[in-house]
Amino acid sequence: MAVSFGISAVPNAADLEEVRRAVVRADELGFELAGIQDHPYQVRFLETWSLLADLLARTERIRVFPDVANLALRLPAMIAKQAASLDVLSRGRFELGLGAGAFWEGIAAMGGPVRTPRESVEALEEAISIIRLYWSGERSISFEGRYYTVKGLHPGPPPAHGIGIWVGAYKPRMLGLVGRVTDGWIPSLGYAPPEQIPAMRARVDEAAEAAGRDPAEIRRLYNVSGMIEDGGVRERLHGPASHWVEELRGFVDLGFDTFIFWPENDLVEQIERFAAEVAPAVAA
Repeated sequence: MAVSFGISAVPNAADLEEVRRAVVRADELGFELAGIQDHPYQVRFLETWSLLADLLARTERIRVFPDVANLALRLPAMIAKQAASLDVLSRGRFELGLGAGAFWEGIAAMGGPVRTPRESVEALEEAISIIRLYWSGERSISFEGRYYTVKGLHPGPPPAHGIGIWVGAYKPRMLGLVGRVTDGWIPSLGYAPPEQIPAMRARVDEAAEAAGRDPAEIRRLYNVSGMIEDGGVRERLHGPASHWVEELRGFVDLGFDTFIFWPENDLVEQIERFAAEVAPAVAA
């Protein structure tokens, strides 16, 4: 299994220059991906898609993605349009992380819907269908669902490459959706600790097989936050590089093929240490 690496940065407006430096440095160091979380109701945060466009304009090779896009505040046809546009503008360097929504009080404050867990899964599945239709190359598309409808829509321009749809999922229904229809699963360590991963992975794999898919087609990305620190291990992923290497090797054994490094602070220094001291040993 080839292991890949990316970074994640918090879109704090006050830290914009540091975020820019971090992603540019990650690009220079050969990281594959840069992810930005999407919480539009957070007063401290820049709007994620605008920031992703800014970062694409400043880099050359690294691919970017929302980690993960807040569906409840974004129509799926517009998500498809924005994703395809950014992919064209960057010559194929955009991927789509997608989530059903969270922090419903904040979503409601912005005028968005408040959905039950079942409704969230159903709405996300409809959205993925519309997004895929939009990218299908058809001259006109229509879809009528409970949550989303498009009628006689003329999609375009098409993406520059086959954009992956990676979904953040934790509960059984959403994990089943990942297995049935998505290109990737992207949980976060804080919500899906390693001891819970085997059961979650089994749910994804079972759903894929039931849908006639090969589970190996589904990419497995893991958001991992912490700090590379000299000295002893304070807690999981708060310790020396050797601790990080051991932990990430264990996560590879759990089936993950990509790690998105989310430093808690000192972004540029931490990214440089990860690239020099952790990534090569894990990849080897």
